[in-house]
Amino acid sequence: MEQKNKTQVIVVGAGPAGISAAITIAKAGKEVILIERGIFSGSKNMFGGAIYTQPTKEIFPDFENSAPLERNNIKHNYTILTEDDSTTITYRDNSFHSNSYTVIRSKFDRWMSEEAKKAGVILVTQTVVRELIIENKRIIGVKTELEDYFADIVILADGVNSLLAKQAGLRKDYEPKDIALGIKEVIKIGKDKINERFNIQDDEGCITEFFGYPMLGQLGLGFMYTNKDTITVGLGITLSELIKNKTKPYELLEKLKSHKTISPLIDGGELIEYSAHLIPEGGYKKIPKIYDNGVMIAGDSASLVNNLHWEGTNLAMISGKLAGETAVYAIEKNDFSKKTLSLYKKKLDKSFIMKDLKSYKDLMPIMHKQSSSFLDYYLRKINKFFKMFIETDSISKRNKFHKFIYETLTERNPFELLKDGLHIIKLLWGILK
Repeated sequence: MEQKNKTQVIVVGAGPAGISAAITIAKAGKEVILIERGIFSGSKNMFGGAIYTQPTKEIFPDFENSAPLERNNIKHNYTILTEDDSTTITYRDNSFHSNSYTVIRSKFDRWMSEEAKKAGVILVTQTVVRELIIENKRIIGVKTELEDYFADIVILADGVNSLLAKQAGLRKDYEPKDIALGIKEVIKIGKDKINERFNIQDDEGCITEFFGYPMLGQLGLGFMYTNKDTITVGLGITLSELIKNKTKPYELLEKLKSHKTISPLIDGGELIEYSAHLIPEGGYKKIPKIYDNGVMIAGDSASLVNNLHWEGTNLAMISGKLAGETAVYAIEKNDFSKKTLSLYKKKLDKSFIMKDLKSYKDLMPIMHKQSSSFLDYYLRKINKFFKMFIETDSISKRNKFHKFIYETLTERNPFELLKDGLHIIKLLWGILK
């Protein structure tokens, strides 16, 4: 096949994974074209709101001095909600040590793409890749609506909906239980009100994760991030829960926002953005094949999301970096076979990415089976305990404690309690072994 528009590497998708792969390749002095369907990088990208400091420095060492950052997250809340009460545990790092920053993706991804261009990446925007070009069972390029591009290696970083990864035979269709729908609103509050309501200063940020209401017993969680003068509030819930319960996601979000623990934080705000995005939630056991002859996949396309810790961008960046390093090695070896590109899998296996995902490999299967226990029954019990603990009346604390323990052990079937305990032991064993 005649090959015009030939380069060494094509990267599809200019999100964190794709840009990280492209910039790694370009800095090694290799040719790379980055293709993005949006009018600019970040125009179609959405996430909760935080990028992580250490992984980002691996790609952009000086990003803290030049990137468009919102706030340094020094405060992290974990809040359990039921219909009419809540319990919050807060961790605050007063040393101002930076673990993460909130960012606006349309700004941050655009900045990343500009840094990539400075490194020598050729960025092609407003271009949709329709299909892969395959010759002799090897990926040799891509077809767009305008023209064909050829390369020695194609890296797919085009998100959870990657039809290209499916065409390459690297993955099958996901089941509804393996995909979550994330929706969020960005609400303008003003810097001073954010500082006052969240007890933070101008450059300080707060992340809050919500467990329970309005998704009690369902595989879904809420979130809130503080930006400079706006607040991001949203939730993620598996598609299987939406189908089973015939629930509309925007109705769940309205219920979350109207909870008395949350509504004062966004009171008087102006809605300036609404967005939604699909998230791979299958975990370790649903990771597809990530390489083949002439092709690798990274980030959400490879289902690399740590849903327990709400980590996605860091996994995307590092997987992109490792794919980029593998591409450089293959180019220097002049071998683009799956045998050579298997180095990518080896690099991932040695990284924190696969180690963490493997540690939590049983999490999602257990949560699908026991969501009514861990995301309803025990959440209610935690709130009930704290209510009992602080309540003052004419009943002795000892009697209250005895009653609480008795009710906890008798309200639930003993077999279910035993099963819950065994599941917890299984999870802990997987993490610690």
